[in-house]
Amino acid sequence: MSDNEAIIQLTGRHVATTYGRFPIALVKGKGTRVWDASGKKYIDFVSGLAVNNLGHCPPAVVQAIRKQAGTLLHVSNLYHIEPQSRLAAQITQLSFADKVFFCNSGTEANEAAIKLVRRYHHDRGDTGRREIITMGNSFHGRTLGSLSATAQKKFHQGFQPLVPGFKYVPFNDPAALESALSKKTAAVLIEPVQGEGGVHVAEKSYLKRLKKLCAENGALLIFDEVQTGFGRTGKLFAYEHYGVRPDLMTLAKGMASGVAIGALAGTKKVMATFMPGTHAATFGGNPLACQAGMATLETIADETFLANAAATGGYFSGRLQELKQRFPAIREVRGLGLMLAIELDRPGAGIVQECLQRGYLINCVQDKTLRFLPPLIVTRKEIDGLIKALASILGAFPARP
Repeated sequence: MSDNEAIIQLTGRHVATTYGRFPIALVKGKGTRVWDASGKKYIDFVSGLAVNNLGHCPPAVVQAIRKQAGTLLHVSNLYHIEPQSRLAAQITQLSFADKVFFCNSGTEANEAAIKLVRRYHHDRGDTGRREIITMGNSFHGRTLGSLSATAQKKFHQGFQPLVPGFKYVPFNDPAALESALSKKTAAVLIEPVQGEGGVHVAEKSYLKRLKKLCAENGALLIFDEVQTGFGRTGKLFAYEHYGVRPDLMTLAKGMASGVAIGALAGTKKVMATFMPGTHAATFGGNPLACQAGMATLETIADETFLANAAATGGYFSGRLQELKQRFPAIREVRGLGLMLAIELDRPGAGIVQECLQRGYLINCVQDKTLRFLPPLIVTRKEIDGLIKALASILGAFPARP
């Protein structure tokens, strides 16, 4: 029995089957590459689902973790935590936000946002404002509240009744949003680029209109930047592409290079709603995660680094457009920065498997959309290698009549 098989069997016996896993066990990573238990190397265009933005085991982050692990791993939030305070200061200095609440994941960050907006209006005597509008094909997490915010029926199946107070409207449709807004609307929650939903990019005019409508109707605007944050789109945060500042922003994934952390960042006016006792997270903002977050942010926030990521994303998008011109099976190329996708006219699972065999890790969402989330340090040579593999695979597919 191979080492891969042994680990796979162990997983099958003891780990809950909440994932459809590929038949490899990844045991080591460096930069854009990972290795399985048999020693086979792969170039990673998934990045732990937009987590490893600096690649695997970035030296500065590894060093920061090692140092912090030997100093202080955890204390309660009943006390002040220096790395937490310093990371919050970094985030506020680099964004629209004034205050940050730390948690452990994106779904927790969205749960915090849901609670905050309801309490915000309650404290102002507007107790009828409890409804949150979200977009069709959105994804906001797996806990019951964030699941209820997610406007995809496939994730709801078997978990009803959902948390009440959510209304869904089509993405990129300002008229539908305007019709849905009412005196009951507490907030609008939106991903600037939908990730799991198929890498659909919000139109600039749409987000500007959305901001105006929220302001006119007394509703708060929340950007879910769990996947788009920390350089993924070529800007530190995706809202910077639009010239639209939300009231709240949820963060996680790329924040600490693989150490579990999440955050809700917002304006002083809104974040003041969170008083002692209103919300908490035992492990939120622990010293280890925050130290990893600071080391990560120091690299990603560099203007030269972000400019390079944006340029590489433009190159990658161009190569995907070339594929589209060659292969009719590709219906559309979408994305922003290094958050890219191609929509096919057929299921994409087979292409993912073929890429795996050729040493490339990619992802398929919404059945027919291949999603690419490489580390922001990916090279043009590595992109060219994937393009060559995709061309070979697509070229062997029979044409549709």
